[in-house]
Parts: sequence; structure tokens; C-alpha cells
Amino acid sequence: MSSDDLHHGGIDFHQAAPAAEALDRPRMSNDFGFRVTTTRFDEDYTPSTTSRVTTNFANLARGEGRQQNLRRALTMIRRRFNDLADWDNPSGDRYGLELDIVSVELGFTAGEVDREFPLLEVLDVTIVDGWTGARRHGIVGNNFSSYVRDYDFSVRLPAAGRGPAGPVVPEDFGDLHGKLFQAFLDSAAYAERFPQPPVICISVSTSKTYRRTDNRHPVLGVEYQQDDHSLTDEYFAKMGLRVRYFMPRGAVAPLALYFRGDLLHDYTDLQLIGTISTMEAFQKIYRPEIYNANAAAASVYRPSLEEQDFSRTLIDYDRDERSRLAVTQGRYTEEHFMNPHRDVLEQWAADFPEVVR
Repeated sequence: MSSDDLHHGGIDFHQAAPAAEALDRPRMSNDFGFRVTTTRFDEDYTPSTTSRVTTNFANLARGEGRQQNLRRALTMIRRRFNDLADWDNPSGDRYGLELDIVSVELGFTAGEVDREFPLLEVLDVTIVDGWTGARRHGIVGNNFSSYVRDYDFSVRLPAAGRGPAGPVVPEDFGDLHGKLFQAFLDSAAYAERFPQPPVICISVSTSKTYRRTDNRHPVLGVEYQQDDHSLTDEYFAKMGLRVRYFMPRGAVAPLALYFRGDLLHDYTDLQLIGTISTMEAFQKIYRPEIYNANAAAASVYRPSLEEQDFSRTLIDYDRDERSRLAVTQGRYTEEHFMNPHRDVLEQWAADFPEVVR
């Protein structure tokens, strides 16, 4: 546990049952619990031994230039936040952001023995007002990393083969992952730490076409829509999350935002800006062909990683390494989680009530 974990206070395993109790459903026969810890993401950040090495922010924190990488990324985030939060901010430096990596472990009983497995990691945002000293909680979620998702996309999906229309997607693809995620959101562990549902912000799909609409939000910007959902959209839907696509002022491509509830009304402008500034900066680093392109998305837009007219950031990021490690971690999940505990997982998933949100 890091010093920041001690600052925020570790949380012991809490049962996932409050999800059922809140909806007046019977308790599941095989309850899982969750433990939440946090690590500050700043220029001194070093990935822990238990953190997923494919996590995007962990990728930035390796090598000789790790501290410079982190400092530049955090500067990009802070400047973009102040650019979007420009009211009562004449010098463009009123606000600062503090980012925490939220790590979630799953606790369960298998064969009369308690087991733990790293489930997922997200980012939590705190907005600091340099004028007043006020600290406001932003939105949790933002970046999303998951061992089970690595297994689904890097091991299970390739094993299913390909058909004439592309990859063969198993009918229950993402079911277990989606139920584990929803159980965490409905758990006491989540409720004690986070007052609002998460928002996850990632890149748009390179396999889909997006069309600009007339809808415009004062912070999120202009909305785009697509004709049909991508496999990623469907995967997040099983996590209980809907998706909308917005291109903020000054951006060159829309972002995909996955959420529960009402994205446009459940969060303040500053909270939304916190997510936009954080994830837009990361996407400029991860996918500069799309998010650091030299021309903005047209009214009909098909994103492409083959685009040549873009600018690279001065931040090192190894996209090929991340893809290789995703396969490695997917196989680790298969060996240490899916295969040895398949009976427990399948029984728990079968008992988990279907919820229409």
C-alpha cells in the first residue's frame, strides 16, 4: 500500500449484496466483495507491482524519461482544463487537478478458501480552485482497465475465430465482466467512496462512421451519432453503460462517453471538464492520428489510425507494447481466474439478477 492509500484510507472487502438489497431482490447465493485502494497519479508516480502493466498511465511511467513524460501529460491536462473553464479565469491558471488511480480487487470464496483477484482500475479526479482553495470531487471512471476485458478481447474473442462478416462473437461475450462491473457499482465499497456513477471516456471506433448533429452542449460540445453500435459499445452496454459521442470546443475528434443515468444533467460543468481535459490529453498521446490530427472531424467522420496528417506529442508511449501485454495479461486471467474458478463464477453470474437500466 502506498502512502497515498494511507492518506485516502483503504477499504476492506464489502459485499456486493447492497445492489440486490437496493432493488429489493434476494441476496445472491455466492456474494463477492470488493476492496478499493488509491494511488496518486503525479510526476512521481511509479506503477505498483499489482497494477496492470497495460494500464495507459502505467505505460507512461516507465523508462528514463518517465518523470518528464508524466510532467508533460499533467501539464496538458491542466492547461486544457483551464482553457475550457474560462469563465472568471482571466489568466487561464485558476484550476489544478489531482488524479488518483482507483484499483479494485475482487474477493470471493472458492473451495472454502478466500481468493482475491485484481478486477479493474479507473481514474478519479479532484478539482482544486487556486483562488478559493475549494476542492471539488470530479467524476470517477475516465480511463478504464480490466484484466477480464483483456481475457475477453485478447484470448476469448480470437479463439472464437472469424466468419465472413468478421470476428465471431460468442453470444455471452462480456456477460461475466458486465455483471462484475455492475455489482461493484452497486456495492457498499463504491457507495462509501464515490457519490455519483462513473463516466468512462475512450476513443471512438475506427470501424464506424459518425455524423454530426445539431445538438450542442456548452461543455461537451457538438454531438455526433453513429448508425449502429460497435463491439465495444455492446460490451459496455453489458456493464450497464450507455454511450454518447461529443466533440468539445477546440477538439478535432469526438470522444465516446459511457455512463449511467443522465450524462448532460447529473454532473456539473467543472466535473465534465475534468473528464474531458484528462481523457482528451491521454487520447492525444495514445491515438494522435485521431485526436492530434491537424484538421478537425468533418460532419461525416470515419476515424482512422492510418491518418498521416497529425502531430505527435513529446510524450513517449509504446502502443505496440500495450497490445502485446494485453494478450499476456489475458492469458494470465485465463490461467489464474477463469479456469480455476469457472464453476464459482458461472454460478454467481447465473444468480445475478438481470437489470434493465
